[in-house]
Amino acid sequence: MTTFSKKKTKLYKNEPFSLAKLVFLIPITIIILLFIFLWSSSSTIISGNIIHLCFQSRKLNDLYCISAGTHPNLDAPSSFSSNVTTSATKIVDDLQQKSTRLGIPIPPGYHAFRNGMVKSDEELLVAYNDVEDQLEMHRSWTSTSHNHNATLCDGRGIYVYELPTKFNKDLVSQCADMVPWVDLCDYFSNDAMGEQVQKLGKGWYQTHQYSLELIFHSRVMNHPCRVQNISEAELFYVPFYAGLDVLRWHFKNVTNDVKDSLGLELVKWLESQPTWFKRSAITCELHAGKDHIFVLGKISWDFRRYSNSNWGSRFLELNEMQNPVKLLIERQPWHLNDIGIPHPTFFHPQSDNDITTWQLKLLNESRKSLISFAGAARPDAPESIRSMLINQCTSTSECKFMNCSSGSCDQPESIIELFIESEFCLQPPGDSPTRKSVFDSLISGCIPVIFDPFTAYYQYPWHLPEDYKKYSVFIDQEDVRNMKVNVVDRLMKIPAGEIQNMRRYIIYELLPGLVYGDPKSKLEKFQDAFSITMNNLFERLTRLEL
Repeated sequence: MTTFSKKKTKLYKNEPFSLAKLVFLIPITIIILLFIFLWSSSSTIISGNIIHLCFQSRKLNDLYCISAGTHPNLDAPSSFSSNVTTSATKIVDDLQQKSTRLGIPIPPGYHAFRNGMVKSDEELLVAYNDVEDQLEMHRSWTSTSHNHNATLCDGRGIYVYELPTKFNKDLVSQCADMVPWVDLCDYFSNDAMGEQVQKLGKGWYQTHQYSLELIFHSRVMNHPCRVQNISEAELFYVPFYAGLDVLRWHFKNVTNDVKDSLGLELVKWLESQPTWFKRSAITCELHAGKDHIFVLGKISWDFRRYSNSNWGSRFLELNEMQNPVKLLIERQPWHLNDIGIPHPTFFHPQSDNDITTWQLKLLNESRKSLISFAGAARPDAPESIRSMLINQCTSTSECKFMNCSSGSCDQPESIIELFIESEFCLQPPGDSPTRKSVFDSLISGCIPVIFDPFTAYYQYPWHLPEDYKKYSVFIDQEDVRNMKVNVVDRLMKIPAGEIQNMRRYIIYELLPGLVYGDPKSKLEKFQDAFSITMNNLFERLTRLEL
């Protein structure tokens, strides 16, 4: 080889950016950049055999993405093993002919209970009745007072802990990057009511579904029973924004220890406070924290991570968290101290007149559609009935479908206007049994059609009546899944007079108690969701001490 050839070969070997190499590297670079983009704007949540990807195009308002990895760990009460006879002679042969005390049919093999702990159909029946026993207990704490300003203080006060800011304010300050594809800061403005929605009128805001912790905190700070002196308090409110703490880790690749760290720090802080053990000292029992109240703005399952999952925290599984009362938008069915309270809606009235004006509007509204459904299919959830409901809805002019996967449900006015124009609103379960949409439909005078009793009937004993037929229609999702019922045909058969009676009950009896008033509100005639909750908390304390 000539000297020239040797030099030429050496030159090519040492040249880092030759044209051939550059062409070869371009597709690799694109792939790497694409992977980085997807990783930064999405999260892969692996739970069992299900993998969910939440991409940037998916909106935070769509609960599907936020709760995609939520798989309820429905731990059965320990009493099952001792109270349930599993003898083969007592196993129910045809459970669908059985029903709970509320008259709700129980489907055999119902998937929400089949998590390795309900062994027989008879146990399934006991599980349902066990839930109803707990709700009966919750309802026994219901206050009969209708004067929410006087409430049940009567010398009893509620003390609000001034926690280190890392437990609440610092979490709110992360609003801009808490979730990769949306800025939550606008939602947390105006005392967490969000930006005003002028089109819907006075008192309407773009309120986020996970803003309950902030809203409740603002209201407690102005409550007439709030005391500054610890010695005057009978209830202690802990303003820990555990829902925001969980939310900030949902879409980040962090360990479970990181997800649990702030909750563990809070428990240590509380145990350093003499008030945490106040009731223990009085009763000489292990009742630490029994007079403490937590408000958690996400579903119970997000705080009850089980062993083979990476979703959520273990905050509510901590031993120290068993005595306090936990107010949640969705409760765990077998925990007595989990109490469901309404999801925040878009309506936050300032005065009684705001409520009566809205009530009159709903009564005079012309309902153009018999049925509506605002939602999206769940292709990754084979047990979901949503696709079947969408097919039934879109096959008739009697039903109007709003596809939330296209982003059309992001605007409050779109949702509320749809519900105002509808007689019935379909409310199938999503990624968990409850739906904010149930409350949006109720405050719009639209009768919710419920397919799972855990969507509403087994959740909100202080805000919804035991007789669910007064305000809703129940259609068993098993009948829909097995094509035993056409929902549209079923609803068309309900007499107009019955529909009118249900709507009037919703508007006059339920609506005021399902909304959270503006923190500056001065309601005298009505009790809102917050006032009802506070009155019942004080009544509960009275009953427990009798």
